[in-house]
Amino acid sequence: MSQYKIHPIVMGTKIFDKGMMTYQHGYGQPYTIPIYCWYLEGGDRKVLVDTGEMSPLQSEDRERSIGGKIYKFEEGLGLWGLTPESIDVVIHTHLHNDHCENDYKCTNATFYIHEKELERIHNPHPLDFRYLEDYILDVEEAGQIKIVTGDEEILPGIRVIHTPAHTEGGLTVLIDTSQGKAAITGFCVIMENFYPPKEITAMEMDVIPPGTHVNAYKAYDIVLKVRDMAEILLPLHEPKFASIDTIPGRKE
Repeated sequence: MSQYKIHPIVMGTKIFDKGMMTYQHGYGQPYTIPIYCWYLEGGDRKVLVDTGEMSPLQSEDRERSIGGKIYKFEEGLGLWGLTPESIDVVIHTHLHNDHCENDYKCTNATFYIHEKELERIHNPHPLDFRYLEDYILDVEEAGQIKIVTGDEEILPGIRVIHTPAHTEGGLTVLIDTSQGKAAITGFCVIMENFYPPKEITAMEMDVIPPGTHVNAYKAYDIVLKVRDMAEILLPLHEPKFASIDTIPGRKE
């Protein structure tokens, strides 16, 4: 059975109200999130989950806020001896622009994308301003996209499940590691969504839905489901991973 190491690479940041992550909570509280590209090391293919921002703002203030360095795409891949052309597989959690701006650079990759994301990016609702089809046109026209319609094994040790919490075509990526199953969430959250503070659990809420969601009630159930199916939770925008090179780390 293939086992993987996961390398979170910061490829951008955003600053906004915390409530953009934690539905009904944290509004008015400034919060900086990292935008990750995840390199899955293992097996015989070079695999990424998402590709991050094309031109990330690199500043000491933002790096201080997330506790780690911000990289441009080529810089970040170079940490692990990779180039955009060396990537074999890209799995997209969804197609909001900050998750796919470097797709066009991965000229030899196969892209796994849920059919609902492709529908949305080409025909967005006015609320869907985060979808910009220009970022995927190159790989689409080159025939590099493989459409996902449901739960699917991508490679031995890597599979995706459809989790339409944040977007209709969200894919959570489940990865076999030496310390159990890891889940890179198919929805934009932080660790607090999975493990809320006492003032939230006191209201009999076990999790917090994403601040931006398709349906708050269904999103709640999806977050709970993902929390309970993995030993290692990797929320898409959790700041603490910005200072971590490899997941899982060594056991003490």
